[in-house]
Amino acid sequence: MKRGTSLYRFECNVFYFINAHYERKRLNTFFHLWTHLGSAPFTIGITLCLLLISIFISSSVGLEMACSLTISHLPVAMLKKLYPRKRPYLVLYQTKVTPNPLNDHSFPSGHTTAIFAIVLPLILYSPPLALLLLPLALLVGISRVFLGLHYPSDVLAGAFLGSFVGMLSGMVF
Repeated sequence: MKRGTSLYRFECNVFYFINAHYERKRLNTFFHLWTHLGSAPFTIGITLCLLLISIFISSSVGLEMACSLTISHLPVAMLKKLYPRKRPYLVLYQTKVTPNPLNDHSFPSGHTTAIFAIVLPLILYSPPLALLLLPLALLVGISRVFLGLHYPSDVLAGAFLGSFVGMLSGMVF
């Protein structure tokens, strides 16, 4: 068996393991709500709020978040065009999926990229926040798999991309 095939099978197994709990009502409700923390309205809104607050407290953290969020989505858009990976619910048999699912490409996860892009500057600004913000960001990524919208590698790529750009923004400003 080729290495790529075995990695894909492993990823599908991880996907099915997470997505298999979709029928659990409380988990389903939790992840349907939680996934919105990585959405554009939330990440842009919280970034703008912290940008305004940063101006008053003479901090650059809001600017770092805004730059990180903006810059991180340029490669997301490019990668979705370069690697037009179909979402798992379109490919994998018996995937449980949210009503009215997204139909654009899945790689990388934009929600996961966004949440990591905004939490990394905050963590660099105040390292103890990592105890709260990293689990929050990880749950956004897991929610994307749970809801049948992304493969685990989509989420890992988004987490890496958002973290990398977030750290760069923190070092530049």
